[in-house]
Amino acid sequence: MSPERSSPGLIVFALWLLVFSASSQIMIISPILPEIGEALSIPDAVLGTLVSAYALMVGVFAIISGPISDKIGRRQILLIGTGVMTVALVCHYLVVDYFSFLAVRVFAGVAGGVLSGAAVSYVGDYFPYERRGWATGWIMSGSAFGQIIGIPLGIVLAERLGFRAPFGLFAVTMAGAWLLILFRVPQPEVQRSTARLTIGKAIRRYASMLVRPEIRHAAMAFFLMFMGIGLYVVYLPTWLERTFQVDGNAIATLFFVGGIANVLSGPQAGRISDRVGRKGIILGACVGLCVAMLLTTVLVTEFWIAYPVFFMVMVLIAMRVGPFSALLTALVDDRRRGSLLSLTVALGQVGFAVGSAMAGPLYEGGGYASSTVLAAISVLGMGLMVWYLVPEPPLHRDAPAAAR
Repeated sequence: MSPERSSPGLIVFALWLLVFSASSQIMIISPILPEIGEALSIPDAVLGTLVSAYALMVGVFAIISGPISDKIGRRQILLIGTGVMTVALVCHYLVVDYFSFLAVRVFAGVAGGVLSGAAVSYVGDYFPYERRGWATGWIMSGSAFGQIIGIPLGIVLAERLGFRAPFGLFAVTMAGAWLLILFRVPQPEVQRSTARLTIGKAIRRYASMLVRPEIRHAAMAFFLMFMGIGLYVVYLPTWLERTFQVDGNAIATLFFVGGIANVLSGPQAGRISDRVGRKGIILGACVGLCVAMLLTTVLVTEFWIAYPVFFMVMVLIAMRVGPFSALLTALVDDRRRGSLLSLTVALGQVGFAVGSAMAGPLYEGGGYASSTVLAAISVLGMGLMVWYLVPEPPLHRDAPAAAR
């Protein structure tokens, strides 16, 4: 039974906790990759596949879950996804080698695929367009708080209790999100898809959306955005640890600083985009991020320099996420919003998987600098695509607000 009434703030918090838990269990992989490799005797060249396997499964199951969420409602899909993710995170205690870890990450990727796009789709259902930047900015700041709190704490737990411990922590927080959604998050009153759900109809639904050029371009932009992140982030801790001989505590503080940058910029970028529009903010952030990525290995000649560089990178990443997610919610109506968000997130995860998989061979063959160059090209392409090829609807100031 869905709750009849709940405050917008509590709804935002429930979805924030979901994003915090889901993003933290993804991000913790990168800083503890050396510990995972050492504990399970995994070569450097294939460590990135632990990230890419998760991302690929997210992509597959996002495609599957999108039409389902349009039919059964966003609340039900949120409950299913958070429940399965909680179980998957607990299963990390069972891993004993590369293949068992890979299998558990695949299982977690299934849950991640079910959840992909669901929180932003819920925002599109519950909040009017001129409030979606605010809501999305705060919800997506859960990822930033993961960097500030979750990742440093997870790194400390991994060093003291083993690499499995952080996943147990995030299982607890994900279970908390499940309870909040169960008792405090209602199903929005929007028109759901009434068509009988079949594989053929789902394929035709996606095909009909991709016929529209703005949908194709938005999906490709999502792919490029996440491919750039995968190329840049996955081997950054490994490069820093081996270049400057720093330990996990130093990496934890770096992610802490990056999380502060995300918290300071993400909600503000979303709120500003509600007033001035989304596309200019997205393009500006992409251009700045391209420059910051290209200069990383040039500027970071001592470890302390990594702090301001990573701070700026995370500011620019956060400036894209909220406005772009809010822009996507307006490209289709209520009955297709879940499918669109799942499609774009799926392609984004495929992009992240491609970037993560490429990062390993690039790191071994050409060093970390080769990854930063390709990442910079990717994010610049994303910004130009959004600016020139993705339309932005007008902001209707007089539209009724469901949640003020």
